[in-house]
Amino acid sequence: MGRGNETTGIQANRRMKLHLSHTPGLQTVTAFGEGYVSVNGQRHETSLVILPDRLLADWAVAGFSQLAAEHFAGLAALAPELVLLGTGARQSFPHPSLYADLIRAGIGIEIMNTGAACRTYNILAAEGRRVAAALIIETTG
Repeated sequence: MGRGNETTGIQANRRMKLHLSHTPGLQTVTAFGEGYVSVNGQRHETSLVILPDRLLADWAVAGFSQLAAEHFAGLAALAPELVLLGTGARQSFPHPSLYADLIRAGIGIEIMNTGAACRTYNILAAEGRRVAAALIIETTG
């Protein structure tokens, strides 16, 4: 452990603090690490959905294997132009049937590890895009 994963370049216990020019009223990822994401300085240790104008801190996904079609239907109801799915420390791909509601609604989806989703979300939100970051924070127990 502690060594980088050669496929993803992710190291165990890696944390990152993000800095972005201040944008009042914008939900921004300010830090992330193993088991948490901070939005506007507030730490969250469970899966969440971030949109530029709001935070849904109660996304009921305990882990990647728990993803179901209804989770994606809920994201489609938010009507973003793009969903960034952060799948945890490693990039994992859900079966396309799970996110079919997004495709039918004309909503794009990009699947990446949670760190990449956080960084990409900040850039797109700062550009004024209607983006949603659905971030899986693995919970144990």
